[in-house]
Amino acid sequence: MTTTLVTNIATLVTNDPALGDGSPLGLVEDAALVIDGDRVAWAGPAKDAPDADTRHDAQGRACIPGFVDSHSHLVFAGDRTQEFNARMSGRAYSAGGIRTTVAATRAASDEELEANLTRYLDEALRQGTTTFETKSGYGLTVEDEARALRIAARHTDEVTYLGAHVVSPDYAEDPAAYVALVTGEMLDACAPYARWIDVFCEKGAFDGDQARAVLTAGKAKGLLPRVHANQLSYGPGVQLAVELDAASADHCTHLTDADVDALANSATVATLLPGAEFSTRAEWPDARRLIDAGATVALSTDCNPGSSFTSSVPFCIALAVRDMGMTPDEALWSATAGGAAALRRTDVGRLGPGARADLALLDAPSHVHLAYRPGVPLVREVWRAGKRV
Repeated sequence: MTTTLVTNIATLVTNDPALGDGSPLGLVEDAALVIDGDRVAWAGPAKDAPDADTRHDAQGRACIPGFVDSHSHLVFAGDRTQEFNARMSGRAYSAGGIRTTVAATRAASDEELEANLTRYLDEALRQGTTTFETKSGYGLTVEDEARALRIAARHTDEVTYLGAHVVSPDYAEDPAAYVALVTGEMLDACAPYARWIDVFCEKGAFDGDQARAVLTAGKAKGLLPRVHANQLSYGPGVQLAVELDAASADHCTHLTDADVDALANSATVATLLPGAEFSTRAEWPDARRLIDAGATVALSTDCNPGSSFTSSVPFCIALAVRDMGMTPDEALWSATAGGAAALRRTDVGRLGPGARADLALLDAPSHVHLAYRPGVPLVREVWRAGKRV
C-alpha cells in the first residue's frame, strides 16, 4: 500500500477537538492529512506533515469527513409523484401512502430493485455520503422483506429490518397476526441479512406495545434496535427507544420535556430528518432544544419515495441551519460524527488517525458554505476508504 499526503487544505474538519482548535469540529487551518491504505494515518497543520509516497493538492478547499447518512429507505420501486403533487396542493401527509410503494416494490424484480438502489447510492456518493444505512419495509411479506435486505446487504453493512413499517395490507383486519409474523417467520428469514431492527411507532402504524414486541423479538435474535419515533404526533416512541437502549430515535418532531430529558440522559441519539418536514410541510424538529439539553443529535436524509425524496445531506444541513436552530458547525457535526454515533460507529464521521479515510473536498474554503450556499453542488472530490471515487 502507498501513502498519500493530501495538502493545501484551507480548513480541515477532524471532529476531534484534540487535533484542532478545541471545538467539537476540531478545526485545523492550512492543514494536511496522510492516508495509508484505507485509513487516516495523520492529520494536522500542513507545516508539520510527514512525507508520503504521493501528494494530492486540495487547492485551498475545505476538507470534511464523508457524510454518515444513518436513515434511508432505498430498496423500493416506483415513486409517489402524484401523492406529492396532491400534498403540495393542500392534502395532509399520513403514514398510509407507504402502501402505494409496497405494491410497486412487490411487483418489481430483484434486478430492478438493485438498479434503483445503486442509482440513489451513486447520487448520494456524489454529494459526499460515504456511509449509509438503509432499510427494508416496502415488501411486508416474508419473501419481499428478506430479498430487500439481501439486496441491501450487498452494498452496506448498515442494514435494517423494518418489517414493522406499517401493517401489511394483507393483514389490515388482523394487525395482531401481522405483528406475530414480523416477530416470527419474517424475523427468522430477515435476521441473517440485517444488523438493526426498526419499527414505525406512530398512529396509523404500530402502538407502543406492538413496537416493544417487535424490538424485543429482534434483540433476542441479535439485532440492535432503532425506532421511528414521534414524527407525526406525541407518542411512546422516544421513551421506548431509551428503555430498550436503541441506538437512535428517528424524527423526534413532537417531544415532551420528559422525552428530551430521556434522550439527554441516555446513549440514544436523536436523529433529525428535515427532508421529511420540508416535503410534508410539517412542523420542524427543535434541534436547539435537544442540543441545549445535552442530547446527541444526528442529521440524515430519510431518503424515501414518499415523504423525503432527497439523497442530499448538504440540503439537510441547510434546512437544519435555516429552520431548526442549528449552527453550521452543529449541523455538520451531526451529519458526520452524529450519524456515526447513531450507527454506534467510531471508525467513520471523523478524520483522525485510525479513522477510515472517508472525506470530501468542497469548492469552498470553509464547511460553513454548505449552509451559506444552499443548493450549490459544493462537493468537488469524494474519497472513500482511501480511494478517490
